[in-house]
Amino acid sequence: MTDDCAHTPLISPPVSDRQILIREAFRLEWFTIGWMAIEAVVAIAAGVTAGSLVLIAFGLDSVIELASAGVLMWRLSVELHYGQRFSENAERIAARVGGALLFLLATYVTIAAVWHLWTGTGEEFSWPGFIVALAAIPAMRYLAHRKIAIAEKLGSRALRADAMEAVTCGWLSFVVIATLAAQWFVGAWWIDGVGSLAIVWFLVKEGREAWSGDVIADCCVP
Repeated sequence: MTDDCAHTPLISPPVSDRQILIREAFRLEWFTIGWMAIEAVVAIAAGVTAGSLVLIAFGLDSVIELASAGVLMWRLSVELHYGQRFSENAERIAARVGGALLFLLATYVTIAAVWHLWTGTGEEFSWPGFIVALAAIPAMRYLAHRKIAIAEKLGSRALRADAMEAVTCGWLSFVVIATLAAQWFVGAWWIDGVGSLAIVWFLVKEGREAWSGDVIADCCVP
């Protein structure tokens, strides 16, 4: 008897549009991890060397984005292995983690900025910090736009929260550049502390949206 099955070509199951989007989200998260690792090392090292709270906060924001990217990859893996229905719990956990990390960063920046202003501690200009902040602007703009677009199509609160951390990093890049430039030209000791406090309201706002799952508008992207 002829084994017809031996002559039947193997047909791979079709890949759904949702799976394609999830795989693109994975690529974005890998890009995020690579960039944030570089950004964190350069910014924190430059911040410690120059005594700059703005640069240290910038580096810590990069560390938070690294953690957020790891959480997102776990959430996306759950859906790929178990389906969309089984990712709902992972979705809630990932969104809450993203919001909590933003609150944590806002708390640190507030306490450190008040301490710097109280003690009259300033900063020195840092070229490595300035360059990495400048390079972060186009990188964060690209990541934020793509993640928000994919989050809308997937209906993912967690990916929106992760996208807003990229938005936060983009705005923080502007603050770092403005603060360092002002320090270079003016040399006032208080500029670093004031520049740090300028981002706290944004961190708290986006942390609340990530925690509660509110819709995030594309207009927030710098």
